[in-house]
Amino acid sequence: MSTQKSDTSGNDLMSKIVSLCKRRGFVFQSSEIYGGLKSCYDYGPLGAELKRNIAAEWWRSMVYERDNIVGLDASIMMHPQVWQTSGHLSGFSDPLVDCLNCKERFRADKAPRAEPGSSVNYVAGGKSGGAKLSAPVTDKGYVCPQCGAPTLSDERQFNLMFRTSLGPVDPLTEVARELDGKALPAAKIREMLEDAARKSVTYLRPETAQSMFVQFLNVQQSMSMKVPFGIAQVGKSFRNEIVTEHFIFRSCEFEQMEMEFFCEPGTQKEWMTYWRDERMAWYHRYANDKNAFRLRAHENDELAHYSDECYDVEYMYPWGWGELEGIASRTDYDLSRHAAESGVKLSYFDQQKTDPATGKPGWRYVPYVIEPAAGLTRSVLCFLIDAYAEETGVDAEGEGKTRVLLKLHPRLAPYKAAILPLVKKDGQPEMAMELVKEFRRLGINVSYDDKQSIGKRYSRHDEIGTPYCLTIDNDSVKDGTLTLRDRDTAKQVRLPVAEAVAAVKARLDAGM
Repeated sequence: MSTQKSDTSGNDLMSKIVSLCKRRGFVFQSSEIYGGLKSCYDYGPLGAELKRNIAAEWWRSMVYERDNIVGLDASIMMHPQVWQTSGHLSGFSDPLVDCLNCKERFRADKAPRAEPGSSVNYVAGGKSGGAKLSAPVTDKGYVCPQCGAPTLSDERQFNLMFRTSLGPVDPLTEVARELDGKALPAAKIREMLEDAARKSVTYLRPETAQSMFVQFLNVQQSMSMKVPFGIAQVGKSFRNEIVTEHFIFRSCEFEQMEMEFFCEPGTQKEWMTYWRDERMAWYHRYANDKNAFRLRAHENDELAHYSDECYDVEYMYPWGWGELEGIASRTDYDLSRHAAESGVKLSYFDQQKTDPATGKPGWRYVPYVIEPAAGLTRSVLCFLIDAYAEETGVDAEGEGKTRVLLKLHPRLAPYKAAILPLVKKDGQPEMAMELVKEFRRLGINVSYDDKQSIGKRYSRHDEIGTPYCLTIDNDSVKDGTLTLRDRDTAKQVRLPVAEAVAAVKARLDAGM
């Protein structure tokens, strides 16, 4: 079959990705039988494997292959003071605006812009057939992203953290008892509710980073770590986003792969360069289209107040460039803040160094931090988009045919190989199952598949990204050989059954 890569750009590509994810068990809408829950998704059997494989490759690269980085798995809920100290309670917010025309709620900083004072046209209610209206753009210079109207509410800050309560007593019960039979103004009721909630309030973490800062001393002392060293973590975070968009790209519940690298003050630029290049190389290692990734340096007005340098690893999604990972130089801000508020010295003493302030042997300092913070959920979407391909051509009968495949890197693929008995008799299933057991003994995830014709099985595994298919046929029973088929080229080679596991393992190891 001669092939030609088809056009899979823009919204058409996203529609195909979303359809494939549901059809093949990668991603489902959460609570779908009840109409779903906006921005919440469940990872199906293959999506769970893909996500685990991406995280495992990150962990291998960041932790297993290094002597100076160790792991952490911290609680999702932390002491509320952590978020007060970090600034999340006071500053972790987005500007929220309501459109008075179509009732859309959106972030002001992400809204389309128009010339202040200019007149724009829009439709009443944002619905087709509505009256045509016109109004001037306010001094803020933005309009509704849904209907284009400039008739907007005032901006108000919306904190992105999810608040909950910890403990067996519902704080609202006490308030309800106090309010019983009373007529109070709304402001007073709000004050009482806040006071009651404060007694047991806690938050779902909006990032995994803070736990690594507050556990800095425990990790450093328990593992006898010497600066420079890092703490890595993969885990869930939660942000009550005003706008969720692009499937799993921006959702309220997501997973991160973060590492805090503690280094000597004055060496942060050197380490920033190192981690910037390392992280870019990691994405290139697993991608088909390396040109779809870029590094973008933050301008001075983009930098967080605690940061002296920052880069984003961006990916060319179907809708444009979007952030995949941030690599930030956070100075000593976090450790210093937590030390000041907790009263615990979060510092490091290097007896081999001379204190630059006194000239005496031994230097105690607060380490600087380089933070590569990657989105695991976004990486799943990125690699699905990168892998999706369609090849068109003609089959042996001269009929037009389209082959859909996911060219996932073999180490990321949910199944590393599919074991396919040609027929369900003549000892072929038994021989295939013995091969399956051998793979699984080595920890290599494979699929045993004897459903439908061999051609349909090849197509199914092409579409879910299985890099190799091993077919047991009549000759296998006779001479102990099988057919190994490559997903990307569709080429087939014959080799001994006894060498099949080693052949697949060699191909997987070659991609490390």
